[in-house]
Amino acid sequence: MKLHDRLFQATGMPDKSWWHALWPDPDGIVGELRIESGMTVVDLGCGDGYFTAAIARRLGPGRVIGLDLDPAMLEQAKAACDGNSNCDWLLGDAMELSRLIDSPVDYVWMANTFHGVPDKTALSKEVAAVLLPAARFAIVNWYPITREETLVLGQPRGPRTELRMSTEDTRAVVEPAGFRLERLVELPPYHYGAIFEKT
Repeated sequence: MKLHDRLFQATGMPDKSWWHALWPDPDGIVGELRIESGMTVVDLGCGDGYFTAAIARRLGPGRVIGLDLDPAMLEQAKAACDGNSNCDWLLGDAMELSRLIDSPVDYVWMANTFHGVPDKTALSKEVAAVLLPAARFAIVNWYPITREETLVLGQPRGPRTELRMSTEDTRAVVEPAGFRLERLVELPPYHYGAIFEKT
């Protein structure tokens, strides 16, 4: 199977100019979603490392594992995190997470890709399998408003309207995998963060 066929739907890495315009303060987002110093965090589908670098800065003596299916993205993520000594890298499929992570972690972070996962509950079970008891799974998602309404630098951005998920849609597919919603965080202008605790 070709790499393109294994990528999650509508989750390609966007142009950096609009990505930075949409997320001018990645460190603030990471803090809002309760990542704490000393944790071990998996950045699932880390892409070019924009949030991975912010997580690394937040963790201090902790450790972030950036995982992506695309080798070119991992190389970009490594460059983005240059100078941080607490980053590790895994090339692999998120749907095989429990076979890729060798010891339980405190937190799994997934930003802007959950909407494209074909079997969201199966992925959530993979996440649950690598988390310590009462550890967290955070999903950053686009609100289900039309793509025409989500303008960045004057252009419609983000996934197709029909792929966007409400907070209830997200709960409905994650909680059956062994989670409970702990907290919802508003991430203006177009996103929310859903923090789930492993039960």
